[in-house]
Amino acid sequence: MTPHKISRISSANRDPEEEESAPVSMFDVRNGDMSERIVVQRMIVIARLRPDLADRTELGAHHKKLNFQLSKRYTLDNTTGLLLIYPSCLLHVIESSGDVLVSVLRDLTDMQQQPDGALVEASKVVFMAHNLQSRMFHQWSYKVLDADQGNRLEEEESTEALVCSLLSALQKLSEHLPASPKPEAVPGSAVGGTPEPSVPQAVLMKLLTRDELLTPQQHLQMFNSPLNISMDAGQVVRSSCLNTV
Repeated sequence: MTPHKISRISSANRDPEEEESAPVSMFDVRNGDMSERIVVQRMIVIARLRPDLADRTELGAHHKKLNFQLSKRYTLDNTTGLLLIYPSCLLHVIESSGDVLVSVLRDLTDMQQQPDGALVEASKVVFMAHNLQSRMFHQWSYKVLDADQGNRLEEEESTEALVCSLLSALQKLSEHLPASPKPEAVPGSAVGGTPEPSVPQAVLMKLLTRDELLTPQQHLQMFNSPLNISMDAGQVVRSSCLNTV
C-alpha cells in the first residue's frame, strides 16, 4: 500500500489549521478522531519459537508480565484471550482495545529483534477483527503444550482454507473452556484431550510460510501510514489483506 497524506477532518475542539496539516492513518480512522472508539478488537498472531529455547514457560511469563503492564497503562481496556505455546511455535489470541493490540505487536517486534536471548524467530498476523459484538474468551490465560495437536495437512491447502480451519478450531476450543479458569490453567481436556476442538501445530507452521500474511512490522507500518481518501469519489482506499476484516 502506497501511503498518501490527506487533511485530517477538523472538530470543534481543535484548531482547523492544525487539522489541515496533520496526516491521517488507517489506525486513526479505526481507533481515533474519525470514528467512534472501537472498544473491543480481536487479533490472532503466530510465531516460530527459537529452536534452542530450553524453557517455553518463559514465553508465558513474558506475556503475563506484559498484560499486567498494559492493564496499568490502559486501566479501562480489559484484555482477554488465549496463548498456546507449542513445541515449535505459538498461537496468541488477544481481545482488547486497539491500543493494547498495537502494544502487543510492538512487543513482539522488539522480542524478535533482540540480539541475544530472543524467544521467537518469525511471526505473522493471521487475523484481525474490529468492533466485536462479543468476546470469544472470558479472561486471558496460557498453556504450554507438550505434544502436537491435530492431524496432518494436505500439501495443497490454500492460505484462506488454513485461516478458516484455525478460526473454526479456536471457536470450538473457546466453547469447551470454563467461564472462569484459573490463570495459566487452560484445561488439558479442552486443548489436548478432545481431537475436535484442537488447534493443529501443522496449521500454524504452514501459515508462517505464507507471504499473504503480514508480519507485525508490516502491520504496524500499514496502520501508521497516512490514508488516502478520494473526496471526489467519496471512497476510502482500504487494504484487502486476508488477515483484516
